[in-house]
Amino acid sequence: MSAPPTASKGTRAARKAAAAGSTPGPLAIVAPPGKPLVDHRIYIIALRKMPEFLQVFNQLAMPVLMQTLGHPLGFWTSLVGPQNQFVHLWAYDDLADYERRSAARDAHPDFARYLAASGHLITAQETRLIRAVAMPGWVAGA
Repeated sequence: MSAPPTASKGTRAARKAAAAGSTPGPLAIVAPPGKPLVDHRIYIIALRKMPEFLQVFNQLAMPVLMQTLGHPLGFWTSLVGPQNQFVHLWAYDDLADYERRSAARDAHPDFARYLAASGHLITAQETRLIRAVAMPGWVAGA
């Protein structure tokens, strides 16, 4: 029987960098303990509009999202496979926490500005709620 997987040297370094406050690498993203529910969003962005979308999202959505949803788990854009995708993940305690914070986001007076500014840039959206599952023998951050 083989030993449980351990974090690679690069993963440990990325986690240390994240803990020190520097920009984390992609392997540093681990759902916070006690937040088993993740909102997994995929936006399909209009062809050749990703730079404009990212600017609008960063300037108009992020201040609202940080106030209402807290810190995200991270952001990604597609590299291989379906193109023009922007993905972001947010962790929650449970469904009630998700509903409460989502309602705060939607009611925020500045959120409508983001929706208006991004509407022509987003061609489709998928929203998934996924939950953590225990994997015996694997410890996050080890």
